[in-house]
Amino acid sequence: MLQQSPLLGPSRAQGRCQREAVETRGPAAQEGDARGVHQLATLLMELDAEDEASRLLAADALYRLGCLEEAHKALLVALSRRPQAAPVLVRLALLQLRRGFFYDANQLVKKLVQSGDTACLQPTLDVFCLEDRQLLRGHCHTRALAILRARPVGADGRAHTKEAIAYLSLAIFASGSEASESLLARARCYGFLGQKKTAMFDFNAVLRAEPGNVQALCGRALVHLALDQLQEALDDFVSALKLGPETVVPELSSLKPEARALITQGLYSRCRALLSQLPDPGAPLEDKDSQGLLAVGEALIRIDAQQPHWHLLLADILTARGSYEEAGTHLQNTLHSAPASEAVQARLGLLRLKKGDVPGAARDLQGLAEVDAPDLSCLLHLLEASEQQSLAQAAAQEASTLLDTGQPGRALGYCSLSVLAGGGSASHLRLRATCLAELREFGRALRDLDCVLQEAAGDGDLPRRAEDFCCQGRLLLSLGDEAGATGAFAQALKLAPTLAQNSLCEQPGRDPTAHMFLLLGRCCLEEQRHAEAWTAAESGLLVDPNHRGLKRLKARIRREASSGCWLQ
Repeated sequence: MLQQSPLLGPSRAQGRCQREAVETRGPAAQEGDARGVHQLATLLMELDAEDEASRLLAADALYRLGCLEEAHKALLVALSRRPQAAPVLVRLALLQLRRGFFYDANQLVKKLVQSGDTACLQPTLDVFCLEDRQLLRGHCHTRALAILRARPVGADGRAHTKEAIAYLSLAIFASGSEASESLLARARCYGFLGQKKTAMFDFNAVLRAEPGNVQALCGRALVHLALDQLQEALDDFVSALKLGPETVVPELSSLKPEARALITQGLYSRCRALLSQLPDPGAPLEDKDSQGLLAVGEALIRIDAQQPHWHLLLADILTARGSYEEAGTHLQNTLHSAPASEAVQARLGLLRLKKGDVPGAARDLQGLAEVDAPDLSCLLHLLEASEQQSLAQAAAQEASTLLDTGQPGRALGYCSLSVLAGGGSASHLRLRATCLAELREFGRALRDLDCVLQEAAGDGDLPRRAEDFCCQGRLLLSLGDEAGATGAFAQALKLAPTLAQNSLCEQPGRDPTAHMFLLLGRCCLEEQRHAEAWTAAESGLLVDPNHRGLKRLKARIRREASSGCWLQ
C-alpha cells in the first residue's frame, strides 16, 4: 500500500515568496497549476480517505480555480472531523467573507480566536488572494476595536484585552506587510496588560517599516518610560514632536500628572542642556538643530501655558535661532499675563544688546545675576564673544561708579554680571570681592579672592599679588581666623615688603598687625616650630621694627635654638 510521506510546511518567508512567484505568472498558467494540484490531492484522498492534509489541499485548489461552493463543501467535511482545527476554520471564514455571509464568518473567526491556535496560520493565508486576506484583516481589526471600546474595568477588562489581541494577531497574519494599524493596537493592548517588552516588539516592528510613524514613536516612548528608560523615552518624544506635534501633544496631555511632569521636565532640561552646549556661542542655530528645540518649546506651552519656564525656554530658542523680533513679541505677550520677573527682564536685555544698547542690556541683565546665576550663564552663552566682553566692561564700569558713590547693594548685580560675562577674570573678581566686603559678605568675598590668587599663581605682578594677600588676610580676620590672616599677611610681606607694610599699616593697622605676628610666633615656639616662629617674628618686625615684644621673641628663639641651622 502506498503511503504519503510527510512534507514539511514552508516557512512564512518561503510561503510568501512562493505565492509572489505564482501570482506573477499568467492566469492560464496559474489555473493549470491549480488543476494539477487538485488532481493530485484527489488521487491522494482516494488512496487514503482519512488524509486531512490532502482534503485541505484539494479545497485550496478549488478556491484557486474559483469553485467556491465545492471548496466550501470540502471544508465542511474537514470541519465535521475536526471541529476546532484552526486551518479549517480560517479557510471557511475567508470563504464566507468572500461569499458575503458575514454572520457565519464572524462565528467562525470567533471559534478560531477561542481555539488560541493562530500561530500556524501564515502558510494557510498565503494561499488566498490579497483581496480576500484584506477582508479578513478588516473584519478582525474592526472586531478587536469593538471589543476594546466595550472593555470593562477590572479582571474582565484584561480578558477582553486578551481576546482583542487574538483578533489583532489574526489581522496581522492576514495583512502581511500592511499591518501597522493592527500592530499599534496590539502593542497598546500588551502595554495595558503590563507586557512591556512584547509591546516594545510590536512598536519596533512598525518603526522598522515606517521610521516616521508618530504613534509608534509615542507608544514606544511610553514603554521606555514604564521601563524607567527616561532618556530613550525623551529621544522618541523629540523625534515624534518633529514629525507630528498635533498627535504628540494630546498624547502627553492625557498622561497622569506624575508621568506628564516627568516627561515635560525632562524635555525642558534636555533643551536647556542643548542651548548651553552650543558649539559656537552667539551663532544662530542651524535648521537641523533648531527644528527639534522649537518643536519641544512650542509643545510644552501647548501642554501647560501657565508654566513660565516654558515661555522663557521658547524665547531663548527663538533667540538662539536669530529670530529676535519673534522672541521679543513672545516675551511681550508673556508680560501681559504676569509682571516682568528678573528672568523676563534679562531676556529683554539680551535683545537690547542685539540691537546695540549695551548699557541698557547691562541694566536689564544685572537683576538676574544674584537671583539665578545659572540661568544668566545660559543666556550669556547665546551671545558672541565680543558681545560678552562689551557687556562685561559696561557692567564693571557701572559697578565701579556705584561703589564710588557708596551704593554696594546696587553695585553687586553689576559686579556679578561682569564676572559671568567676562569669564571670571581677575579684575572682575576683585571688584566683586570689594563689593561683597562692603556688604559684609566676607565668605563670598574670600571665595572670589581665592579664585584670583589661584588664577594668578604664576603671575609676575608681585605688587598686585601682595595686595591680594593683604585683602585675603583682612577678610580672614573679619571671619575670626587670625592665624589664617597672619599667614596671608606674611605672604604679602614676602612678595612686596614695602607695599605690604604700607597696606597693613593702613588696615588693620601697625600695632594690631604686629601683635598678630607676636601671638603666632609665641604659639609656634611653644610647639617647637622654631623656623615658623622665626618667620613670624621677622615678618612682624617688618611691619613695626621697634616692637619690643617681637624683639624679645626673636631673642628667645635664638637662645632656645641649640644648633641654629634652621636659621639659615
